[in-house]
Amino acid sequence: MPSDGVLWLHLDYSHPEVKKWILEDSALDPLVAEALVTEETRPRITAMNDGLLIALRGVNLNPGAEPNDMVAVRLWIDHQRMISTRRRDLFSARDVMSQLQKGQGPRNSEEFLVDLIERIVERMGDTVEEIEDSVDALEEQILSAEDGSLRANLSALRRQTIELRRYFSPQRDALARLLVEKASWLGEQSRLQLREISDRLIRHVEDLNAIRERQALAQEELLSRVSEQLNSRMYVLSMIAAIFLPLGFLTGLLGINVGGIPGANHPWAFSIFVFILLGIIFFVLMLFRWKKWF
Repeated sequence: MPSDGVLWLHLDYSHPEVKKWILEDSALDPLVAEALVTEETRPRITAMNDGLLIALRGVNLNPGAEPNDMVAVRLWIDHQRMISTRRRDLFSARDVMSQLQKGQGPRNSEEFLVDLIERIVERMGDTVEEIEDSVDALEEQILSAEDGSLRANLSALRRQTIELRRYFSPQRDALARLLVEKASWLGEQSRLQLREISDRLIRHVEDLNAIRERQALAQEELLSRVSEQLNSRMYVLSMIAAIFLPLGFLTGLLGINVGGIPGANHPWAFSIFVFILLGIIFFVLMLFRWKKWF
């Protein structure tokens, strides 16, 4: 009952009984109820009847999951109750629960909203820092060593960055909208805190943009190194082919089965021919050296 204080319900909307209760027995506006159980959501803020309908996404820190496979959380918040729904565990919500179980944490709706959003954005920052560290390590490997897995690792990081940015950007816009929405229970101090959190999220988005640029430069550097290695190997093969080209011509010419081959009956003919080939090799090497081709 409202007289009991502020209520927080954190529900798994994929459970049939939860879905039935939200849609039929929660006394929520039908649009709000439908939004709380919808599968696909995009970060957004909507004000309705002195309450806020909020859809956010947090990084996925569940075991075996990729952080860019972000967890969606939907919230309905007014001055008396908060209803949040999710399908997978959200560590930020778990942190708030842990604080409440210790007798700490938020005391009302506005503190709950600020606390939850702050924890979501904080974990976003941790993920961005991990990606930055990974990019640093890849850049160092590209400059200092040859590793066949670099391209695959770099491609995976670029995909992760793109997917994170796809959700970070609309979440940034949603928080900016939250600052201007009118809710009587959302005080000025909470708005100031939300503004600070929004600024942090903007920095995370800017960091992701910088990471994308660094990844593009690292990709170019990697392709340049691969091209350089390929050109170097082709150059060596070309030198070898140029050295053995006259030798192949002479051996092919003297290997024809027709009469009149010089020295065919001379006992030293083969040795003399070998020395001639060695002399040609030495001459070709000196010519390349003089031309500064190697």
